[in-house]
Amino acid sequence: QVQLVESGGGLVQAGGSLRLSCAASGRTSNSYLMGWFRQVPGKGREFVAQITGNGESTNYGGSVKGRFTISRDNARNTVYLQMASLKPEDTAVYYCAASSSWAIRPERYEYWGQGTQVTVSS
Repeated sequence: QVQLVESGGGLVQAGGSLRLSCAASGRTSNSYLMGWFRQVPGKGREFVAQITGNGESTNYGGSVKGRFTISRDNARNTVYLQMASLKPEDTAVYYCAASSSWAIRPERYEYWGQGTQVTVSS
């Protein structure tokens, strides 16, 4: 069992930056692929970014590529999402998740955090 806790959300103006953190505990393993998803009311969870266990490979959703950066510090069991050039359409609840396999579909992720709200004002 893996527990995930996100933090770092908040209110930011368009064009600003924010860094989200996801702290993992429990049955942690550096072999887990970690991902970030986001969700707005009435819609499904959208893939944002993912990173392999060793941090060597990353992948991003088209709407955030070039603006967001995912990273991880395995010594601290923490995954980060650095968000820059934020837009109002980035407003959502952001979730981190853990998966045993390379996947961008949310149903392939086994563990989820509770989410953190990010609101970007225009």
